[in-house]
Amino acid sequence: MSKWKVWLSAMRLRTLPLSLAGIILGTGLAAAEGFFDIKIFVWAVWTAVSYQILSNLANDYGDGLKGTDKNRVGPQRVVQSGLVSRDEMKKALIINVIIALILTVLLLKTAFPEAGIIFYVYLVLGLFAIWAALKYTVGKHAYGYMGLGDLFVLIFFGWVAVIGVYFLYVKQWDQMIFLPATAIGLLSVSVLNINNMRDLENDRKAGKITLAVQLGRTSAEKYQRAIIILSFLLMLYFTIERLHSFWQFSALAVYVPLFIHLFKLRPGEPLTYNKALKQVSLLTFLFSVVYAITLNL
Repeated sequence: MSKWKVWLSAMRLRTLPLSLAGIILGTGLAAAEGFFDIKIFVWAVWTAVSYQILSNLANDYGDGLKGTDKNRVGPQRVVQSGLVSRDEMKKALIINVIIALILTVLLLKTAFPEAGIIFYVYLVLGLFAIWAALKYTVGKHAYGYMGLGDLFVLIFFGWVAVIGVYFLYVKQWDQMIFLPATAIGLLSVSVLNINNMRDLENDRKAGKITLAVQLGRTSAEKYQRAIIILSFLLMLYFTIERLHSFWQFSALAVYVPLFIHLFKLRPGEPLTYNKALKQVSLLTFLFSVVYAITLNL
């Protein structure tokens, strides 16, 4: 495998659509109220992508250092396999932190050209996002090893992505936006939970105490059902309360295959988890796109 392909593998480009779901939904919500700026959208997309790639590289590095990936079922990790050295990955992380910082500043300068107090609040939030991307698996107190990954995914893939981007356009708070933000965050959490259910036994042996490890497989599957059902109910309520077009209800049809996947998971069959990971991730992205479009019909 060429070095270029190795780095592309480490970046895990298949995870990028999920990282953009909240950005797209937040943009659609703002556009439905007459607020849209193509420059903000472009910079927001690139910033979200930079955070996700940074997180993927950091996860590869952190799990590789801890030996967590030795018997993992998912895609091969490049540090654990020796395709990329620890020093090379550390340099890549530094470069990606710099890129993420630059993109964050460009996004905020576009949204808040006067650089007032909100600019600096968002800058601190951006620094926190970069810290969170690194600390999921890196360091002695990595929060991904303490069962906090689900909470951080809800915060950053849901609340920060949707509410944060919505505010960049509209410049004011709307408490109702918390509902779709939580809904898309929960769908992102469900993707992480599938990943953690797949790697449950390996993570337990490696000392990576994810929420799935804490719950056990049976309860983790119940948790999976609960968060997807709650996500649907939140979107249904929001749609009823903020109906711009009856087409919004058609977007909720994307939840049908999300419900169906719950009955296709087979404990002890890793391939079903790998398939579900791709499916739920892409369906979450698809839902954000379809719902954003139907909001503006």
